[in-house]
Amino acid sequence: MSSTGHRDRIGPSRRALLRYGAYGATAAGLIASWDRLTGADIPGRDGDALTVATLGASIDPAAQRVLREGFERLHPEIKVRLIPVQATDWPDFFAKILTQIAAGTAPDVVYVATEGVQLFAENLGVALDDRVRRDADELREYFADVHPSLVESMMYEGSLYQLPVEFNAADMYLNTSVLGRAGRGLPAADWTRDEFTGLLRELKAAGGRGFTPYYWTNRLWGGVVPWLFVNETNILSESRAPGGDWLWDDFYPGGLAAGRGGGYRWTTPQATSAPVEEVYDYLTELIQEGLCSRPEGGSGNNLVGVFSTGRVGVTPAGGFWAGGLHEAGMDPDGYDVRFFPRWRSQRHQFGGAGYALLRTSNKPDEAWEFIKYSVRTEVLEALFQANQTTPARRSMVNAARYRETGPAGWRTFYDTLDAFPDTAPIPAPPRVTEVELALTKHTGTALSSPGSVRPALRAMQNDLEAAMEREL
Repeated sequence: MSSTGHRDRIGPSRRALLRYGAYGATAAGLIASWDRLTGADIPGRDGDALTVATLGASIDPAAQRVLREGFERLHPEIKVRLIPVQATDWPDFFAKILTQIAAGTAPDVVYVATEGVQLFAENLGVALDDRVRRDADELREYFADVHPSLVESMMYEGSLYQLPVEFNAADMYLNTSVLGRAGRGLPAADWTRDEFTGLLRELKAAGGRGFTPYYWTNRLWGGVVPWLFVNETNILSESRAPGGDWLWDDFYPGGLAAGRGGGYRWTTPQATSAPVEEVYDYLTELIQEGLCSRPEGGSGNNLVGVFSTGRVGVTPAGGFWAGGLHEAGMDPDGYDVRFFPRWRSQRHQFGGAGYALLRTSNKPDEAWEFIKYSVRTEVLEALFQANQTTPARRSMVNAARYRETGPAGWRTFYDTLDAFPDTAPIPAPPRVTEVELALTKHTGTALSSPGSVRPALRAMQNDLEAAMEREL
């Protein structure tokens, strides 16, 4: 790993990027990404502006002005150019960023979600440790306001690569009118898997034709993975890298970060283990009873509509959905949120995001100032007015924020971290795209019929082993 002061002006070669494999895919995937690139995606070779790449329209134009103009008022000597890269999802976004680097038009700073933290840290990112130490007094208030789970999720092999800006844990949203139709109230915070199953049966009995009690999307975040977490398992073995004491001892004294390390390691595939098989057997039973959707119907494009109109009773989602349901016109009293039901544990999964500094940047000092600016309270308040995510800052998750959008149980969003200290990020090693592809592909097959689970998990295991053995 390069130090935080690394100022290499010569970026990775095209051959090296082909070896990286377009965000963990094959070399052909990177070459194909050239065809997905549009002129609007290319930052250009403007040597004066600090270029910051974000995913598509994730920041609306008004918020972009706040982010850019506010920073330039604070640092008039630094001009900023925000680059909203149009992409279908995070893997497509990362592939386009790698394409830009191969083309010699790399941005200085990239907004990176959990799915890409280790990819960028291992191959393209700059560790922030020295800069954080240097500006510790300036950052102390920030860290005091951010849960250590979020910070650790942005670490890799002992170093910190991003400051968390936002996150979303996979909690359960419940339609209150659907519950009322079945004569049920909201479940307790510590409800169990069996209570969840019983609730789905009651909702189905009262739901009528075309009603789906439980709807879920087949993907890395919010798909089968939350069920793996509460059953105390995962598709890859999980451990922690050593290191990070410099951060925990300084910013989280008195045991506030007890047990934390230098970031997560996801290594040995274990898709054929008994606990994983148990999860797939359970979901198969739900499907066979008609209690939940099949994974191949996992597109979330119309989920807001079917949930808000009572055609779905329960679905996993994060704080981002509060804003989405509000924009769809759903009354805040029409739904609420609870923790994911307990199985062997009630450990939750989450995904976060923050800005990463690229090694190819020739403006590391300016980039660091922008990264620090991006986590200021007033900046996040301006960016997240629509409640399209959960702010990483605890102080921002408050009654005033959810007064109009709801839900009544808004405390659940941050309480997911506080109530379950072992809550952790989704499994996202440097080869995460191949890991996610193996997961989603074979999940669809595994849940297609009762006899498909074991053969599909064996196939998933083979694909995971092949992916993890390949060198980036």
